[in-house]
Amino acid sequence: MRTARADDLQTLYEMAKLTGGGFTNLPPDRAALTAKLERTEQALSRQDGGIKDDLIVLVLVNAQTGQVRGTCQIFSTVGQSWPFYSYRLGVLTQHSRELARTFRAQMLSLTTDLEGSTEVGGLFLHPRERAEGLGLLLARSRYLYIRNHRDRFGDRVIAELRGVIDEAGGSPFWDGLAGRFFGMNFQEADEFNAVNGNQFIADLMPKTPIYTAMLTDSARAVIGLPHPNGRAAMRMLETEGFTNAGYVDIFDGGPTMVGQIDQLRTVAQARDVTLAAIHDKGGDKMLVSTGLLADYRCTYGYVQEGEDGSISLDAASAALLQLDVGQAFTMAGRA
Repeated sequence: MRTARADDLQTLYEMAKLTGGGFTNLPPDRAALTAKLERTEQALSRQDGGIKDDLIVLVLVNAQTGQVRGTCQIFSTVGQSWPFYSYRLGVLTQHSRELARTFRAQMLSLTTDLEGSTEVGGLFLHPRERAEGLGLLLARSRYLYIRNHRDRFGDRVIAELRGVIDEAGGSPFWDGLAGRFFGMNFQEADEFNAVNGNQFIADLMPKTPIYTAMLTDSARAVIGLPHPNGRAAMRMLETEGFTNAGYVDIFDGGPTMVGQIDQLRTVAQARDVTLAAIHDKGGDKMLVSTGLLADYRCTYGYVQEGEDGSISLDAASAALLQLDVGQAFTMAGRA
């Protein structure tokens, strides 16, 4: 894993075309991807600390071929340029003495509760590379980056999972709710959203709570559910320490997972160590990283820890991270 560069544009564009739609952080649009890479360059060149509206794009590189085969993103804080809207799923309980009955109505309420959070997203792994724990490497490399640049991020982190999309490329949630207020189908809205953001939905959608009983059966059935391809990602997030707090995306109804940065498993388990020696083979497979800003690198490595606490790393990983004996790096259990 390394930070993205301007010359990664073509590879990112080719991967974006494989996402199947609804993947708003990785649109198959060259201008939008170019803007993301420019924002990344600006964020990596910033030398002052503090939380600003930064975007960091990371890429997964095949060490043998040099090909970029995956990507993920970190947004330092959301809700800076425009409000960050979500639906909060709740229940309103009402009682009628005359009927001697209690009614519990499920409701979707528009909220900006999650403004100011760090967001991790845009995770995509090339279909031919979905093995050997590479998805986990993509995901967890973000948390080590956040940990090692802690002053640039807040306390809360969120992850929006893509909602359910049917075989025809439509969204039951969009068709049953937002689509009724706009003169475009989901595919058209998806393309606009990927390039311009979802503010147009928030601008035109009613601000009053929506009773889910008024939605179609197909729309109700997918509220808060991830796309089938995102179920593994949801399990990874839960293992990491994220929880489903009842927030859903206003665009496709997918769940928004919420966590506390310092309580994430990777962040809490990570240790800063000094490389005492380089060995040829063997050891515990761990996540290892080094470098700051544009020099950040992360990979799986084989670590051996001596009885005296000294740390050695396999030669291949040390070479990938450009580590020499006496230099510091960060490691975390594979989990």
